[in-house]
Amino acid sequence: MREDKTLAQALESRGVSRRAFLKYASYVATLMALPPSASRVIAEELAKARRQSVIWLSFQECTGCTESITRSMSPTLEDLIFDFISLDYHHTLQAVSGAAAEHARTEAMKANKGKYIVVVDGSVPLKDGGVYSTIAGITNLDMLKETAKDAFAVVSVGTCAAFGGIPHANPNPTGAVAISEIITDKPVVNIPGCPPIPEAMTGTLAYLLSFGKLPELDAKGRPLAFFGETIHDRCYRRPFYERGMFANSFDDEGARKGWCLYKVGCKGPIAYNACATLKWNGGASFPIQSGHGCLGCSEPGFWDKGGFYEPLAAATAKLDIGVGAAAVAGVAAGAAAAELMRRKKSAAVDAANSKKKDG
Repeated sequence: MREDKTLAQALESRGVSRRAFLKYASYVATLMALPPSASRVIAEELAKARRQSVIWLSFQECTGCTESITRSMSPTLEDLIFDFISLDYHHTLQAVSGAAAEHARTEAMKANKGKYIVVVDGSVPLKDGGVYSTIAGITNLDMLKETAKDAFAVVSVGTCAAFGGIPHANPNPTGAVAISEIITDKPVVNIPGCPPIPEAMTGTLAYLLSFGKLPELDAKGRPLAFFGETIHDRCYRRPFYERGMFANSFDDEGARKGWCLYKVGCKGPIAYNACATLKWNGGASFPIQSGHGCLGCSEPGFWDKGGFYEPLAAATAKLDIGVGAAAVAGVAAGAAAAELMRRKKSAAVDAANSKKKDG
């Protein structure tokens, strides 16, 4: 692709029709919870956009975020995203290595000063000057500061970058911190998850490139389009919760019948993410649908809170993820009340049946 081509010209040369492009723009608008009219704005802005320089930095991480974004299913959003970004630096995906790789990063920074986007996955160690994670002899801390200095925006993908994640878990031997604790002079968007949902990453990038500004964010810097509701709000098992029908273990009758997983530790009521709606692997499933409770991986400090297989009521003292003990207690009280009501109804039905039988 020639560097001076617009996205519309590049897609046309590949045989992508305007109808298909408009369909994509409409899908992005829907993903970002925008009104239908926004799809035309997105299409117009993307069509005239030229390749946007993106520098992807990977620090204390497991490469799961990269694995996630490269495994989007149909429609393959990452194909379209990479058609109009120039991924100028990425440890895992780039062909070059060593000095040539670092040259590509510095050249991209010079050529696109003030315009490029920095995507970061992984936390940054601060202890002992940050020596516990280095790239090309440069500490993660120094590389982040240098690269983000002239960036348009920084996107922290994955819980490690957004909130410190597992490297930040006790006892945190490297002094790992989130990106937002270091970069405080420019916009930082957090897209947590272990790993994040592919569409949350690609949709946010598309929004940034379409409108030239950040999407609406919550108090933790997360796009509201993807993190505006809890998993519990959209979970297909919620009717069982409301009726007090819970699995008490992973192999009892309730589990086999697909009842609510609250009692086996599901953190869906306090975890903000779009897993229950977008799901994974092309919308095939998500952990709760596969029979495992949500671990709350999109929330700060999820690893240290413990109680992965304890109901929220039992884990309240360990939790501090932004909703407060009162909210957790409210969820627990709701679950208890629902189960009590179900038992009363069941007892009433049994009594009525017994009376009929005796009569």
